[in-house]
Amino acid sequence: MSISDPNRISFAQSFLCSAFAACFAEFCTIPLDTAKVRLQLQKKGSVGVDDDDDGGMGLPKYRGLLGTVKTIAREEGVYALWKGIVPGLHRQCLYGGLRIALYDPVKTFLVGAAFVGEVPLYHMILAALLTGALAITIANPTDLVKVRLQAEGHLPSGIPKRYSGAMDAYSTILKHEGLGALWTGLGPNIARNAIINAAELASYDQVKQTILKIPGFMDNAFTHLLAGLGAGLFAVFIGSPVDVVKSRMMGDPSYKNTFDCFLKTLFNEGFLAFYKGFLPNFGRVGAWNVIMFLTLEQAKGVFRG
Repeated sequence: MSISDPNRISFAQSFLCSAFAACFAEFCTIPLDTAKVRLQLQKKGSVGVDDDDDGGMGLPKYRGLLGTVKTIAREEGVYALWKGIVPGLHRQCLYGGLRIALYDPVKTFLVGAAFVGEVPLYHMILAALLTGALAITIANPTDLVKVRLQAEGHLPSGIPKRYSGAMDAYSTILKHEGLGALWTGLGPNIARNAIINAAELASYDQVKQTILKIPGFMDNAFTHLLAGLGAGLFAVFIGSPVDVVKSRMMGDPSYKNTFDCFLKTLFNEGFLAFYKGFLPNFGRVGAWNVIMFLTLEQAKGVFRG
């Protein structure tokens, strides 16, 4: 059964399934997300020492997915890889639950309740763009706090940590920066999440439909795994540039606005800077999509009976 199955379970049940699946996937993959954020925040010219090099000065501090994970664990402890997990779970409950649960009702609205047959791809994309934008507008404060906490280890040596935890981060930002600061980076975040949501949900639907037309393939865990990987690949390739800008704006307050961040990144580091952390991002998003869609399909199966 595809995730496009609006008549089988209620919206409330779909929201619960979606929120649970998104939270479970977040918990399993947040170390990769932390590594991705550190790589994206690392500017050209940042240097560090790697244990595998004999004092290899002049090399970037963070080098690749496993190297970044190793460096964070060594310098800050294994727990640091789960920094931001609390707001990350807050985010997935709101954003993950809403964007996925709303996808089928919005898609049905776009094609009409009387529509019969496979939904056209452009309707899938439009529905996912709309639900992604709406969901992240509500969940932006949780995303901001998650990135701020993940970026703490990126601060120069000797500078004290800004926040003691997720709730302290919310209150500190509110107190010192104002309510509007919780929606910092909303523009690139809407762009990033609307695009990635469209890439994930629409591609998952399309890839799954295509796979099920191949003789021998059935609607089972293996098909869900392949469709999840396809969704993750599309999401990372399409969404990486806005993801980098979003992470930098949320993690580094020195940028004036989205356009300023985009231009400084482009002119100072080149176009490829927008694909910094591509492999760890795909490792994370690919794994996240596989875990989330597998969990979602199973959870929905429970309600379907």
